[in-house]
Amino acid sequence: MKYQEFYQESIRDRIAFWEKQAREISWFQFPQTILSQNDEGYYHWYKGGKLNTCYLAVDHQIMKGRGHQTALIYDSPVTGQQATFTYTELKIEVEKVAAGLSRLGVSKGDRVIIYMPMVPEVVFAMLACARLGAIHSVVFGGFSAHELAIRIDDAQPKVLLTASCGIEISKVIPYKPIVDAALEEAAHQPERVVVLPRPQAQTSLQSERDLDWHDFTIADHPIACVPVDATDPLYILYTSGTTGRPKGIVRDNGGHAVAMKFSMQHIYGMQPGEVYWAASDVGWVVGHSYIVYAPLIHGCTTVLFEGKPIKTPDPGTFFRVVEEHQVKVLFTAPTAFRAIKKEDPEGDFRKQYDTSSLNYLFLAGERCDVATLEWCKNLLNVPVIDHWWQTESGSPMLANPVGVELLPIKPGSATVPVCGYDIQILDEQGQPAAPNTEGAVVVKLPLAPGALPTLWLDDARFQKSYLAPYPGYYFSGDGGYQDEEGYVFITGRMDDIINVAGHRLSTAEMEEVVASHPAVAECAVIGIYNELKGQIPVGFYVLKKGVNQEKEAIERELIQMVRHTIGPVASFKRAVPTLRLPKTRSGKILRKIMRAIADQTAFNSPSTIEDITVLDELKGLMQREKVGLVATEENAINTKKD
Repeated sequence: MKYQEFYQESIRDRIAFWEKQAREISWFQFPQTILSQNDEGYYHWYKGGKLNTCYLAVDHQIMKGRGHQTALIYDSPVTGQQATFTYTELKIEVEKVAAGLSRLGVSKGDRVIIYMPMVPEVVFAMLACARLGAIHSVVFGGFSAHELAIRIDDAQPKVLLTASCGIEISKVIPYKPIVDAALEEAAHQPERVVVLPRPQAQTSLQSERDLDWHDFTIADHPIACVPVDATDPLYILYTSGTTGRPKGIVRDNGGHAVAMKFSMQHIYGMQPGEVYWAASDVGWVVGHSYIVYAPLIHGCTTVLFEGKPIKTPDPGTFFRVVEEHQVKVLFTAPTAFRAIKKEDPEGDFRKQYDTSSLNYLFLAGERCDVATLEWCKNLLNVPVIDHWWQTESGSPMLANPVGVELLPIKPGSATVPVCGYDIQILDEQGQPAAPNTEGAVVVKLPLAPGALPTLWLDDARFQKSYLAPYPGYYFSGDGGYQDEEGYVFITGRMDDIINVAGHRLSTAEMEEVVASHPAVAECAVIGIYNELKGQIPVGFYVLKKGVNQEKEAIERELIQMVRHTIGPVASFKRAVPTLRLPKTRSGKILRKIMRAIADQTAFNSPSTIEDITVLDELKGLMQREKVGLVATEENAINTKKD
């Protein structure tokens, strides 16, 4: 079956299409209703169905004869360790963690926060929660105590699982002090904290609250999979919000399992028994979907990589992993290959390894520039697939569906809509945009299985953020256009979320931090183009009257404040003083135009701007401070004035 026929079937008769896909996984009770709406009008998939995601990922694979097949490969160049776990061995480890959680009183519906590095125990913990019907919320280890505290208060976990440290290339990051600081700040207190000791960092335990991981997992008796409703939450994953308060994306069990199975086969072209590697982190949605759940639900072998594309130890580490573990499909962010290209522009390290096992390289998490895509294609001699999705969707919404049909690749495009996603481009009036005309990227409701049904305990925010802007559609927050052949090009965010090396971060949250500095009267933080990371944040601030502090000192303090509050992942390294910020007459800061000036892209000066000369001042400031592409004099901005 070719793509167009397959896709149109999913749009023309959604219920029949997704009922057929649901039969590809094992249910304890097949759903009574394929698609339904609740009283608030929100869509739900597979109501009445009962299943268990851990059962699908582990037990069911053993029943199908894969007990001796390798399920998980742990490869850690930062520690020099490797380990493999068959599906049978994985089940034993998961049951140990599940037994430990059960002894601590964790049961169906309880929340467990997981703040751990890329070690096998993080996979065991996620699957153990799913086994019990508990709801896990993994928090990326690069986040600060403050960010962790926010998530603790929102999810209100019964137990928190962590480790003594993470490792960033060669730097050891102690996790336990971050956890302790977060719990001092948080109003909610989990009943117990379980700490995995690592030899790279010692830590102290609070006797009444903390448990050593090895004591916690001492039991090894079987723990049965708890049946849950298809509409019950599997996990909460927090993503940056424009208000500075993260949004708790809810992932249900039924739709998620169907989407994971479907995408592995039809989008990534994988077969059970083959090796799949998502070079990401379990703290992000890619890690949830394509390190842990999708490969295992499909009976594949998945790679858990604790390292970086460079400096662990060199730019050849990705190619070494592909050769050593016979990886068929590699999925990572464009940033990873930009880093490799920067360190090894001629690809000499690639020549040291046999990567012939690799069929495809998939890139996502940020817009892939054409130069990077072409460099990767020439380097690896395989199709390089740029595809697009979000934490909210949980799996791709735009892709080249290589498991159905490899379509011609258009550099710069994430190709075509995935089955179940009726993607459209709307103009400012909410009408369909003409081909090649940029507008808002939306999805006609309902969303496909696996996409968020709502936000954690916040239906009102779900409605306001995603459904209200364009009634009848899901608003992605991204802008883009579609060409005459149906290929979609994503051009970037339309709000204050920036994408730093594939990590979605809120500039609004950074602004809150910068504005709290006693010397700052007002400020703006924007994301500007960066060759390596896609975007990086830069702050612009206006000093209060009478402040004589040197700008270098203020910049150091602001960088430290953002690092402390949000974490190193923010990559906030520039803060520039300015006499004034560009504003509309009503006082709104023109952040979009500030980005355009920095990135040397065309913009229209709105008739509502308070003072047009401030734009020239800002351009001159960016040139002097060497901020963005505007600092390169030979690139001229095409400014269109109304």
